[in-house]
Amino acid sequence: MSNKVLVISGTISPEEKSFSLALSRRFVKEYCELNPNDEIIYLDLNNEQMAQKTLTRNNMSTFFNEEDSIKYIEQLKSVNKVIISSPMNNFSVSALIKNYLDHVLLAEKTFSYKYSKKDGSVGLLDHLSVQILTTQGAPVGWYPFGDHTAFLKGTWEFMGAKVNEPILFAGTKLAPVSTSNPDEAIDELSDKIKDAAKKF
Repeated sequence: MSNKVLVISGTISPEEKSFSLALSRRFVKEYCELNPNDEIIYLDLNNEQMAQKTLTRNNMSTFFNEEDSIKYIEQLKSVNKVIISSPMNNFSVSALIKNYLDHVLLAEKTFSYKYSKKDGSVGLLDHLSVQILTTQGAPVGWYPFGDHTAFLKGTWEFMGAKVNEPILFAGTKLAPVSTSNPDEAIDELSDKIKDAAKKF
C-alpha cells in the first residue's frame, strides 16, 4: 500500500545556502528510493499566506479560519506521513513553522481535552508518522535552553503522531561546514539518514 507524504519546509534561507533544505532533499531522496510508489506533497511555508500571520489579540477571533487553519488540518488528516524541516532561528523553530503550528494546533481538531484524564490531552492525529529534520548553527549543547528539535517532537506527539527518531545537523555556522556546499556537507549524516528512512 502506498502512502501520502507531506514534506513541510520552514527555512527562510536561500535554497542554495540552506542546510535544512539540503537535509530534507537528501532524506526525501533516500525515502523515495525505498518507497517509489508513495505520493510526495511539498509545502513550502514561504509561499503560504497563512505562515505569514502571527496570532495576536487583535486577530484572535479570526485567526482559526477555514482558509488558514481548517484547510491545513484537513491536509494533515489526508496524509499518512509528514516530513518537517526547520533551522534554528533565535533559539527556536523558524517563525514560519511556529505560525503553521499555531494554525493547526486547534482544540477538537488536532487534539482534545474532552476524553482525557485530569491535566491531560488526547492527540487526534494518531494516524500520522512524522520525521523531524532540524539544523542549527551552534554545536549540540551550546544553548541548552534552545532545543527546537525537542519542541517539534513534543508538539507532534501532543497531536498524537508517532515521531521517528529526529535528525539534527548541528554546527552549520562553524568551519569547515559553514564554508561547504550544503548538499555535500550533509554527506556526514548519510548513514543516519539512510537508517531513519528505512524506519520511517
